[in-house]
Amino acid sequence: MDEQTFSALRKLIERVEKDSPFYRDKFQKHGVRSQEIRTAEDFEGIPFTTKEELREAYPLGLRAVPEEKVVRIHSSSGTTGIPVVIPYSAQDVADWAEMMKRCYEFAGVTQSDRVQITPGYGLWTAGIGFQAGAELLGAMAVPTGPGNTDKQLQIMMDLKTTVLTATSSYALLIAEEVAKRGIGDQIRLRRGIFGSERWSAKMRGRISRELNIEVFDIYGLTEIYGPGISIDCGQHSGLHYWDDFLYFEVIDPETGRILPHGQYGELVITTLRKEAAPLVRFRTRDITRLIPGQCPCGSPYPRHDIMIGRSDDMVKVKGVNIFPAQIDEFLRTIPEASSEYQLEINHEKGRDRVILRLESESGSDQGMVQNVVRSAFKRKIGIQADVEILEIGQLPRSEKKTKRVLDNRKD
Repeated sequence: MDEQTFSALRKLIERVEKDSPFYRDKFQKHGVRSQEIRTAEDFEGIPFTTKEELREAYPLGLRAVPEEKVVRIHSSSGTTGIPVVIPYSAQDVADWAEMMKRCYEFAGVTQSDRVQITPGYGLWTAGIGFQAGAELLGAMAVPTGPGNTDKQLQIMMDLKTTVLTATSSYALLIAEEVAKRGIGDQIRLRRGIFGSERWSAKMRGRISRELNIEVFDIYGLTEIYGPGISIDCGQHSGLHYWDDFLYFEVIDPETGRILPHGQYGELVITTLRKEAAPLVRFRTRDITRLIPGQCPCGSPYPRHDIMIGRSDDMVKVKGVNIFPAQIDEFLRTIPEASSEYQLEINHEKGRDRVILRLESESGSDQGMVQNVVRSAFKRKIGIQADVEILEIGQLPRSEKKTKRVLDNRKD
């Protein structure tokens, strides 16, 4: 941590202690005093902020500015309980647009581009974030929003869209539809910016080939502005994050110990400038690593690696921990396997049963693929799985995020 970053962190701690009831109470509870934060080690002793705490602050307990300065709110989906509501000041909205603009620039998007924005609008941050960045850049925003793939493709052809933004799952669905309908020669896409979920190298390759585009991985989360807090550049050697707005740490998810650059762990983010809902040491649950050294592209902005999973997306079967990223990894080595799979776990006759459903290219020897995948699963994961081979397109496709793991066991 350099002196400039530490100075920004000190100012943040002083500000939230004074202006944020949420952090004033949290700091009092844990004996944190801003005047005692004199070193980087002192900052690293501040307790983490968790999503559970943010839920407890519902609806507007995170507000750290007068209500008249709040110009917008966004919210998490709340699929696992009470949603997290994040207020934004006008400066927060402007800062977020600036970060999104940088993302477009790093992806090679210019004022001449036409950007089709398929993520959702409303309380979700994605659609409006992509739109604000495109408009600040000066590109043409085409805010189609989610769904209605027929209309998406028609607009894409009629308006000669050059940049597609989407969840990676919806990008794959669009790529498959373009191939199925034989309209590739009518598509003018040259770039794709996709995110919202972890996606494998094999999935990237399929989307890139089907649409004949260069694809970029964008990262963000509702609690920290929204999409646009990092993106990979043309070197595709990690995602650049904006360290003038955000401070990143990577920790051991079990012990909370800070890990050195290069080691995988859970990403923790502190907002340096956010006004309406600043966050100090927020545990994202996303697993990545900070990449040492400067990117070959020459940018001074530091990098983190792609997200390989979440610390809370693990399932335990027969005493073995399984992460979806492990399945992505070994499927990458099997040419006949597509990027799409689904893991189902049932409890039958007193024992857990694991079923891996996998799509494979038509014409493949399904028996051979089944045996290869079954052996690889046993070797890499450590337990036996029943493997079912399906034709391309038989597994569900999503306009949002693809659900990879179905755990049907009762608690």
